[in-house]
Amino acid sequence: MSESNQNSLFSKATNWAAIAFLVYLVLVAVGTVSGGFKLASGGSAGAKEIFEFATNPFVALLLGALATALVQSSSTVTSVIVGLVAGGLPISIAIPMVMGANIGTTITNTLVSIGHIRSKEEFQRAFAASTVHDFFNLLAVAIFLPLEIMFGMLQKLAESLSHLFVGDADLSLKSYNFIKPLVKPAVNVIKDAVSFLDGKAIGIAMVVIGIALILFAVTTLGKLLKKALVGTAKELLHSAIGRGPIAGITSGAAVTIMVQSSSTTTSLMIPLAGSGVFNTRQIYPFTLGANIGTTITALLAATSISGAAAEVALTIALVHVMFNIFAVALIYGIPTLRELPLIMAEKLAKIGANNKPAALGYVLGSFFIVPGLIMMAVR
Repeated sequence: MSESNQNSLFSKATNWAAIAFLVYLVLVAVGTVSGGFKLASGGSAGAKEIFEFATNPFVALLLGALATALVQSSSTVTSVIVGLVAGGLPISIAIPMVMGANIGTTITNTLVSIGHIRSKEEFQRAFAASTVHDFFNLLAVAIFLPLEIMFGMLQKLAESLSHLFVGDADLSLKSYNFIKPLVKPAVNVIKDAVSFLDGKAIGIAMVVIGIALILFAVTTLGKLLKKALVGTAKELLHSAIGRGPIAGITSGAAVTIMVQSSSTTTSLMIPLAGSGVFNTRQIYPFTLGANIGTTITALLAATSISGAAAEVALTIALVHVMFNIFAVALIYGIPTLRELPLIMAEKLAKIGANNKPAALGYVLGSFFIVPGLIMMAVR
């Protein structure tokens, strides 16, 4: 082998090693932001306190979104909701909360897209790819929540299925979540580094550090991916994500089930969109698959509950599954509806790329300020 070939192989290996490290750093950063939000907001206990304000379906929807945005994990929030339902929370209030969790979980990949803010073109591509998830989930809620309030179709179907399934063996697969054990030590190092602070200040510091790591990792990762994903490597990735909607949805669901975090899987797609490897239309089905895959966590949480509450806990978990599957089937199955999230995301991205404060205002307003003000109003 010639020296030039050896140098080329070494360069490629180094590049991929750097990509692997930066992917890990993104996971650590997302985990740090998530852990910081949990500490600052009170975590699951904070989510439970927020849910005390849920007095009607609309408020429950917004509070589900707010709790998920604060905790940075729809898996955590939906698992809490399963526990609350088992403890007596009415399913009619829990269903809008679950739908709200779907909306709130999209903030993570939107935050990751901000890592591309220094380049107008990259930011526009990344912001469109992240917010298409927002608009799809908003459209799904706009269609299914009124139908659920009027007819209760998801609840009735879920109750029928849970009655058949209850009593089956525990299906928990939590031990197979290999991402958390890999990321946790690094997150703990960051947490220990700011442990000299007091109380919620530790959480706030972790959020700041996590966002800074995202900005660095995403910017660098986008450049390296664009360099590395040529030839065979690009074809392999396109075969999983970019080769039609079925492949995209299936791969999104499969990866999310493995890592048990839709935020993680969708966030890792944003640098690919920002660097131009994939466009928003190609990323779109993958995010829908992630929506379906993330329902596994609540389903597994429900299987761990026994006794009289087992059936009602499984009911709300099945509502989450069916809501996401039906939303994908209906919205993506009808061409006119399918295009709406894409059109809205691309328009918002164009505005955001030309006016960066507007993009930041969208994130803060949609996920925190509006739901927070409503929570204060009903308190």
